[in-house]
Amino acid sequence: MILSYMRAVVLYAALILAIRLMGKRQIGQMEPSEFVVTMLLANLASIPMQDEGVPLHTGLVPMITILGVEFILTALSMASIRFRRLLCGKPVILIENGHLLQQNLRRTRITVDELTGHLRLKDVLDLNTVQYAILETSGDLSVFLFPQYQPAPAGNGAEPQGLPVSIIEDGKLMKQNLSYAKKDTAWVQKILKKQKSTVQDTF
Repeated sequence: MILSYMRAVVLYAALILAIRLMGKRQIGQMEPSEFVVTMLLANLASIPMQDEGVPLHTGLVPMITILGVEFILTALSMASIRFRRLLCGKPVILIENGHLLQQNLRRTRITVDELTGHLRLKDVLDLNTVQYAILETSGDLSVFLFPQYQPAPAGNGAEPQGLPVSIIEDGKLMKQNLSYAKKDTAWVQKILKKQKSTVQDTF
């Protein structure tokens, strides 16, 4: 009986350590790969915890292996924007300027009922008041109302605002975002020159 308690404590400590090593983001909304890793770690720990006939290392070794793979994938996703998007996806705009983007809804397999349900959780009842609704990679929905529908004093005299996009990310010029922001490379170079920086040096 004491051995069972000790095994449970060791596996519990190993799980806590693994989650802490994976970063604080695990506590909040998780990316798909992070959710898979967390589920795998929990399942691997449960096998030796429930069955005393299974050696302790039978659970610990796969847990360490999965954790190592997660570290490698995290390093690759931080080094490569393409790999990061392949692994985690990218945010998808579902509503733009009060209009439903049906193609994006179909691509993300979200029904109108599901979308309106999420909007109600954000205290939004009218789609026409929504300037942007964005499905984040974590599965959460970010909602931005038109300035005139924002709670006071934010909406008083507020100017219409565009969707913020990254122009340079990890030293790479995001040409698609540059086009979306209706800017050109000359504008970027002017800003960089003022900051005494280059594209490659910009995070």
